[in-house]
Amino acid sequence: MAKPFAFFILVIFWVGLVSGQTPGLQAPYRIHTLFSVECQNYFDWQTVGFMHSFDKARQPGPVTRLLSCTEEERKNYKGMDLAPTLEVPSMSKHPKTGDWYPAINKPAGIVHWLKHSKDADNVDWVVILDADMILRGPIIPWELGAEKGHPIAAYYGYLVGCDNILAKLHTTHPELCDKVGGLLAMHIDDLRVLAPLWLSKTEEVREDKAHWATNITGDIYGKGWISEMYGYSFGAAEAGLRHKINDDLMIYPGYTPRPGVEPILLHYGLTFSVGNWSFSKLEHHEDGIVYECGRLFPEPPYPREVKLMESDPNKRRGLFLSIECINTMNEGLLLQHARNGCPKPKWSKYLSFLKSKTFAELTKPKLLTPPRIQAEPTKEGKEIDEYKRPYPKIHTLFSTECTSYFDWQTVGFMHSFHLSGQPGNITRLLSCTDEELKNYKGHDLAPTHYVPSMSRHPLTGDWYPAINKPAAVVHWLNHVDIDAEYIVILDADMILRGPITPWEFKAARGRPVSTPYDYLIGCDNELAKLHTRHPEACDKVGGVIIMHIDDLREFALLWLLKTEEVRADKAHYATNITGDIFESGWISEMYGYSFGAAELNLRHLISSEILIYPGYVPEPGVKYRVFHYGLEFKVGNWSFDKAKWREADVVNNCWSTFPDPPDPSTLEQTDESLLQRDLLSIECARTLNEALRLHHKRRNCPDPNAVSNPKLDTAKDITTSRKLGRSSGNDSQESSEPKAKDGLFSTLRFWIILLWVFSGLGFMLVMLAVCSRYAGNGSSKGKSIKNRRRAYTGFLKTSGRDWQTRKSDASL
Repeated sequence: MAKPFAFFILVIFWVGLVSGQTPGLQAPYRIHTLFSVECQNYFDWQTVGFMHSFDKARQPGPVTRLLSCTEEERKNYKGMDLAPTLEVPSMSKHPKTGDWYPAINKPAGIVHWLKHSKDADNVDWVVILDADMILRGPIIPWELGAEKGHPIAAYYGYLVGCDNILAKLHTTHPELCDKVGGLLAMHIDDLRVLAPLWLSKTEEVREDKAHWATNITGDIYGKGWISEMYGYSFGAAEAGLRHKINDDLMIYPGYTPRPGVEPILLHYGLTFSVGNWSFSKLEHHEDGIVYECGRLFPEPPYPREVKLMESDPNKRRGLFLSIECINTMNEGLLLQHARNGCPKPKWSKYLSFLKSKTFAELTKPKLLTPPRIQAEPTKEGKEIDEYKRPYPKIHTLFSTECTSYFDWQTVGFMHSFHLSGQPGNITRLLSCTDEELKNYKGHDLAPTHYVPSMSRHPLTGDWYPAINKPAAVVHWLNHVDIDAEYIVILDADMILRGPITPWEFKAARGRPVSTPYDYLIGCDNELAKLHTRHPEACDKVGGVIIMHIDDLREFALLWLLKTEEVRADKAHYATNITGDIFESGWISEMYGYSFGAAELNLRHLISSEILIYPGYVPEPGVKYRVFHYGLEFKVGNWSFDKAKWREADVVNNCWSTFPDPPDPSTLEQTDESLLQRDLLSIECARTLNEALRLHHKRRNCPDPNAVSNPKLDTAKDITTSRKLGRSSGNDSQESSEPKAKDGLFSTLRFWIILLWVFSGLGFMLVMLAVCSRYAGNGSSKGKSIKNRRRAYTGFLKTSGRDWQTRKSDASL
């Protein structure tokens, strides 16, 4: 018996080697992966990318595509062979209510699979993904720490309905509502309980139109489009499931991964770009690229080009992830075209790269980042703490109001946040009156927590918008379930250049980190003695704040109260007491912060290497993490002052940007310190403009190079309008007038030049006719005529070329 058994073991080992399966990826339990699609070209190319990456990543176990089609769609559908498929009756149009909501097919498809598929009876763990995902490595639930009752999921911070009335209305356990989605890995027993609840809660939330508002759901369209996501969270809460939330497994291409983290799932649900190249899945909604031989998505930059674009290694990793995403999809399309019987495509540099060893090496399966692997499955019944992290969780906050002024700052801030590699989630604290909120257009600019406006103080009537910052922080702390250990608080008029982390800048409990605000002289005089019992603990700080959540909970209300107190102390508004050059109490909020912290004896670690104002000379060798463009800055004759753009709506007017700064190559090179100052100023302005351009592109603004559009607005037009005293609301219309006139003038100039050319030709013809009467007879006459004809023909040729040149000039 021993010999046959040994032989059997040897055969298993040999099969494993031949199959190429990495020993560490083999599953002690059975895994099944599910993803949901519909009968559309849009989902077919996603399926091709998904399935190709599934194979490359060596995901254990089988995969099933849940294909939701109507009978009419099924008749013409061509993609049945794209993946192992279970056909599911379409619920896009609800059979009872008639509501059109295709997203409901996901939970409906899973219910159908559990009821009708034999695979559901032969599985231990289920991984549920979306079609618009690319796997980079195997997703193995028990290695991630999943257990019964504790699924693994990715964080969806915008599901604010878990924190408000929506959860209280739709689940009996709102305290169990987790803001999760995207990646789900759970035990089959949990899924059997959850799936019908997921479907019924989706229907329930979808029907609750009274609570579709953005400030309740976080849905930027206010149309109930994310009802299915809430259906999942509320259903899981009803089932008593608590998720282990992993922020590092999944990343959106275009985002920068945390230092040292290797994401194993790319979710290309948002537009992303690398240099001048970009990709948006919505631009390919009707794309039959799967069935068109030789067609691929536009090729992204090559790795060596990406290396030249970005010097920061972590940002560069983010760019590599973006090109890996599209290259993997294109590789899948190539293989699918071959399966479709397409002829072998012609050689190209890009095809050669996709087939190269270099690309194969870059896209080989990624394993979990070692510190996040749980060594062995958890024993049944044992309560698990969340797996260990190398660093504490961070949440970033910034405060704004419902104005166009803060909207363009938000666009710049959010763009830089995604490029910076800042860890953790981010929330915009948006302070608005009810009236402002009715007409507000910028809900989708950032993940948002809505706050009642304190600009007009409800008790004193004092107009002081700066108080919204501490008031919003207090509101957020009291209304949100926060799982972060450290909070980073910034201002909207900032551009991030790199991560701001507590571990790098040595923040600790009772020891926040901030940047120097030396002009807060009130910390050194009677102002501090009047407003805090510990004037000796008053630190002149602000701008960037890194604080432990426990400190912030104790401190935030004091920050608000001290702000009100200093603001009410008009007797001490004088410049020589506060440092406020306007003597208007405008920096009361800053003193509120310093005095509130002093009350708790919170002494700050003050770092001058985090923040710099554009226009200031940098310290040699310091890599500043934040631009704070609160002051006017200049480079030569060019300048930028945020206050001059207070009324300009550069966010909602297509292609509006700020005046471009000078090209770095034009800068004076003699003084190194001044050169570095100007380079930083240019970087700040360019980042703002790049953010705006990408924003307009995401908004599907018409191509400015295609057809002239009188509604398009530019920074130059806005500036001109302001100088002429025009209101910002009419900028886009008025700025179009010169363009229309220019076009009219160009057309007129063309006809005038054409008329001039024909007049000249007519005059020459008349002159030739007159001269021909006096010509001699005989052979000499013939020769003369012949010569004249040659001269005439040459003139016509020259005139024709000249006319074409003039016509070309006129069209410009």
